[in-house]
Amino acid sequence: KALTGLSANEFIRTIRLKRAAQLLEQNQLTVAEVTYEVGFNDLPYFRECFKKMFGVTPSEYANQKNVEK
Repeated sequence: KALTGLSANEFIRTIRLKRAAQLLEQNQLTVAEVTYEVGFNDLPYFRECFKKMFGVTPSEYANQKNVEK
């Protein structure tokens, strides 16, 4: 916690969410597939955590990144 300011669980969740964002940018997997790929077992919880971190839902994030390409 001293190094990151996050608890171990928060740190791991942050890493998983950043990886999810990378996968969503590639636009090859569905949100559900990305959810399970990065280690979340609960889609609604994943959406909630993702939105809290990035300010948009996973679907909105993927759509934004797809438009930018």
